[in-house]
Amino acid sequence: MDPKRTARPGSTGPAASSGRTAPTAAGTAPGRRILQEEIDQVAREVQQLRIDIERFFSGALPLPPEELRNRLQTQLRQLRNRNVSTVADSFRLGELEARFNSYNELFNRRLRDLEEGRRAARPAAAAPPLPRIDVEKGVVVRDKVDPEAAEALYTGLRASPSEGPKFDLDSFQSYLERQAAAIRQKTGCAQVQFRLAQEDGKVKLKARPVPV
Repeated sequence: MDPKRTARPGSTGPAASSGRTAPTAAGTAPGRRILQEEIDQVAREVQQLRIDIERFFSGALPLPPEELRNRLQTQLRQLRNRNVSTVADSFRLGELEARFNSYNELFNRRLRDLEEGRRAARPAAAAPPLPRIDVEKGVVVRDKVDPEAAEALYTGLRASPSEGPKFDLDSFQSYLERQAAAIRQKTGCAQVQFRLAQEDGKVKLKARPVPV
């Protein structure tokens, strides 16, 4: 028998391994964790864009936030072209795109009004202010948590890696609703306030009942 033609079962030579394909990065647990971190970063920058737009039109920012707008547009396009592995990540990414587009359209409209002189007489009252959520003052919850409020709390906690949530945004929102229900049942209050507080250099989530 020619030994060159002999192939043992279970051989691990190049020919036997050539048909194997490595799993894609997006389908692995580390890959999804990296994707979630990138989405978290975009969420923080979308929130910063909202703040910078308001600062620009109030005169506190000398130049429009063009660099941040362009960077966010590129990041969102790149994320959308990625293989998003879960429905939750896809939903959150779509929500961030919708918020970015809304702020972008509002910025363009207010800038156009400013350039055409329609806001010269009353610059502060010509357009309603952008919505803002102050997580340090607190977010009041009854039955359901507003998604934007949950995201603001989540983003604030993520800024402190040692104390930040170990789960995704959807799970965090469900956690807030369960905590609110438990506090209402225990205290008989109508609403629950969640806020972020600094303690010993760390960001902490605080909850307290709000009486009727």
